[in-house]
Amino acid sequence: MDPLENIDGDRFDGVFPVPVMDRAAHALEGGKVLFFPRLAFALNADERGFLDPRCSDGRSKNVSYDLSSGVLKGTTLAGGERDRMQAMMLRFAQTARALVATLLPMYERQLRVGRTSYRPVEVKDRPSSYRKDDSRLHVDAFPTRPNQGERILRVFSNVNPAGRGRIWRLGEPFEICAQRFLPSLRRPFPGQRWLLRATGLTAGYRSDYDHYMLALHDTMKGDDHYQRHCRQCEVSFPAATTWMVFTDQVPHAAMAGQYLFEQTFHVPVQCLQDPATAPLAVLERLLGRSLTARPSGDALQKRSIRAS
Repeated sequence: MDPLENIDGDRFDGVFPVPVMDRAAHALEGGKVLFFPRLAFALNADERGFLDPRCSDGRSKNVSYDLSSGVLKGTTLAGGERDRMQAMMLRFAQTARALVATLLPMYERQLRVGRTSYRPVEVKDRPSSYRKDDSRLHVDAFPTRPNQGERILRVFSNVNPAGRGRIWRLGEPFEICAQRFLPSLRRPFPGQRWLLRATGLTAGYRSDYDHYMLALHDTMKGDDHYQRHCRQCEVSFPAATTWMVFTDQVPHAAMAGQYLFEQTFHVPVQCLQDPATAPLAVLERLLGRSLTARPSGDALQKRSIRAS
């Protein structure tokens, strides 16, 4: 099966016919990558100076911007340059949201905007631990920001000025991947989720869903045999193109490329055209139980932590 679903259009705020919107939603929720071969995020004249890896602080894998707080991280820029960098990233966040709103209006009603990132550093030159190594196949999960089953939708634009593509590997369907690894994943120990929250290691309640997704992420990355031998294909996203994917559902790995924008959105499962395709629904079906309900034992643990 072709992992890409081509969507024509050269404007982020363009008008898409209803059949195209339906096809896009069906393909996206079914585990495909929506690819926009004529959709480029064009940099302004005063933004082209940011096509330089020295914009990064050298420690973070990307420059990140939090729209809700206005905080910019991961860069050494200061003063007016920092302000222009922040304005550029805000412009990408607004541009990416316009694309979601016009192509997938059923998501827009309850869409939560996550972080914006700019990645000026070459992927294959970036050292990291295996858990943070995005060149290993994985599905996305947040260790410090649990989402209780919300979808992770990401919009990417390759702005490489030399015309170099962004090289990804794409893996097997989510349900096959989950069936492969679930038997080896341990359940959370009693009180773990409240302990994580009480000590500040998570920003919210880590549900069983979050626990299993994070364990799946880590186990996939740590399994060398899986990385080499699972069903997968390589895809190049050319410069001046855009793509969109549910990264919590599609195993992916970034192998090469430089100068990329990415915008994260959080989509409630109930907004989907087919909620049964969501990782939450798949894992609950495979495990035979709810993964977002709060167990009574954990409620007691929460009260005991507060009392202490």
